[in-house]
Amino acid sequence: MFMNKKIHTPKPCVAPLLVPPIGCADGPLPFMKPRAATGLGICIFLFLWFFSVPAKAQERIWEGTACHARGVTLTEYLPEGAPSYAVIVCPGGSYHWLDKENEGAKVGQWLASEGIAAYVLHYRTAGKFEFAAKYRAILRGNCHPDMICDLQRAIQLVRERCPAPLGVMGFSAGGHLVMSAGEFFDTNFLSRYGIEPEVSLRPDFVAPIYPVVTLSDARYVHKRSRLGLLGEWTVLRPEMRDSLSLERHVRPDTPPVFLLNCVDDPIVKYQNSELLDSALTAAGVPHLYTQYATGGHGFGADASRQNEESSQWQPLFMDWLRNNVKEYGY
Repeated sequence: MFMNKKIHTPKPCVAPLLVPPIGCADGPLPFMKPRAATGLGICIFLFLWFFSVPAKAQERIWEGTACHARGVTLTEYLPEGAPSYAVIVCPGGSYHWLDKENEGAKVGQWLASEGIAAYVLHYRTAGKFEFAAKYRAILRGNCHPDMICDLQRAIQLVRERCPAPLGVMGFSAGGHLVMSAGEFFDTNFLSRYGIEPEVSLRPDFVAPIYPVVTLSDARYVHKRSRLGLLGEWTVLRPEMRDSLSLERHVRPDTPPVFLLNCVDDPIVKYQNSELLDSALTAAGVPHLYTQYATGGHGFGADASRQNEESSQWQPLFMDWLRNNVKEYGY
């Protein structure tokens, strides 16, 4: 049983890339014993598969710029035909790490299978070592605005290559990040690196899935994500917590939003999404808010981690995208 609050959708985009084929080895060589032949066959299969499957296009998005964050990458997942939409995917991980599989690669693969060009962004995070050592009490490390810089750079690059509409989808802390892009799009965070994009940094639609929303409401804040984003000292400043609490910065020209979470979420309190839903409604922003009673957190596009309710979110998103997109003129 789930609560489904009515509202709307987005638009389509283009881009390039690949889908891997798989070859296979023939049966055992006639002069070998079956067991040995099987082992050799597996080795041959893996060797041929490794060198025959084209790697997905992965780009270091800051190369050639004043930013030296070499670990930030954008990986393409393209459908076989011309894509109808493009989506930049931001995995979650409390702004300390990234769930690169369930909320990254599997999401990219699923979107590509639906005819959408997906771009999985591995943005900067505080890091697992920082989570244990708290070294940012002395050194800056990665913190705001690094993450939104990475996403705005990704939006710039994808927009420069494809003229069609572009959305952003994020999970947990990644949901906070993509919603930030939907609210702060007229702030050029890239200017700190001398970059002045000639394309719009406003996403055409935003899909925060079980997102972190508030950084200031003590009742519902996810403290680990807040710390990961702001750092050991900045997190103590109320004005910074307020400035990145998403429920406080929704504006009438915020892009259409697909919002989803579960009441039994054990990580990010479900009231985060309710705060965002209320703010979107008050500002008149077209959106669809779906709240499942069960499903938990972190299921992403991994069917093995979904239950009967949460497994509905992917077809629901595609239905929202395809059936409501014309309402927005895309």
